[in-house]
Amino acid sequence: MELHSIIRYTLFLAFMSGLLLENLVGAASYTVGDAEGWTYGLDYQRWAQKYNFTVGDALLFSYIRGQHDVYRVVEDTFRSCDVSSGVVSSYDSGNDVVNLTRAAKYWFLCNVKGHCRGGMRFGITVARASPSPSGGGDGESPFPTSPPPPLPGNTGASVARTTWWLVVIGLWFVINYLGVD
Repeated sequence: MELHSIIRYTLFLAFMSGLLLENLVGAASYTVGDAEGWTYGLDYQRWAQKYNFTVGDALLFSYIRGQHDVYRVVEDTFRSCDVSSGVVSSYDSGNDVVNLTRAAKYWFLCNVKGHCRGGMRFGITVARASPSPSGGGDGESPFPTSPPPPLPGNTGASVARTTWWLVVIGLWFVINYLGVD
């Protein structure tokens, strides 16, 4: 088999793998605060309401290390902004990934003095990976209304998929129209 055929075959396999993965993997990555990141002065509860989080998704907290931190806490700690108890986990790297591994309510806050009370906190409800079509809930929600579906093209996962397809299409174009010998 000549090199040109091997490269074409490899690209075909990459293309088919991408199609398969796109259908099998529904998890998404969300940068908390979108382009602004995890910083003081944003309404994170409003940010969280834009998305429907499911098991397998991940949250990326991006911030300047030393200026902020991330605490995953229980609801009482979230409401009081007092981390003397009720801390599930804490992060301070400036580039923290929190995997949403189970269907539950998750509560996050920044423990830097004044930040939590100033709005650097939010709660989310994580649904099972295959939610039922009904919009029923289980108990009280911290949100005044149900969050709308995610906006298209607004997640890290969609950026990764777009980049993947651009690379595959670009390589296919180079091989088929510019030739590889």
